[in-house]
Amino acid sequence: MEIAGKIILALPEQSGTSKAGNEWKKREYVLETHESYPRKVHFDLFGAKADQYPLSVGDEIVLSFDINSREFNGRWFTSISGWKVEKAATPVVAGAPAPQDFPGAVPPPPMPDLGSDASDDLPF
Repeated sequence: MEIAGKIILALPEQSGTSKAGNEWKKREYVLETHESYPRKVHFDLFGAKADQYPLSVGDEIVLSFDINSREFNGRWFTSISGWKVEKAATPVVAGAPAPQDFPGAVPPPPMPDLGSDASDDLPF
């Protein structure tokens, strides 16, 4: 799955050692989408991905991720784990068509100069 947006929060790196003695680390971020009603999405980059994709607040990205849910003591928890990050050059707006050049398109005519004649002013 993929989602595009801007990094609005970068949390401190977490690290530790597993019960098996393996070192681990992860970085957590919050991304805000560019939809009509923006959504905030909390995700993490785990292990080598945390170093491979250094992100900063304000970065425009496209995130490829997996969603995983697990049960603990009768409660369910869901996490979003990023596995690829691509920096976006400009904000990607959901549902907005990409700008295109059409061969043979005629530009609109120039607007007439109305000058500063007060008689042309509207009453509001």
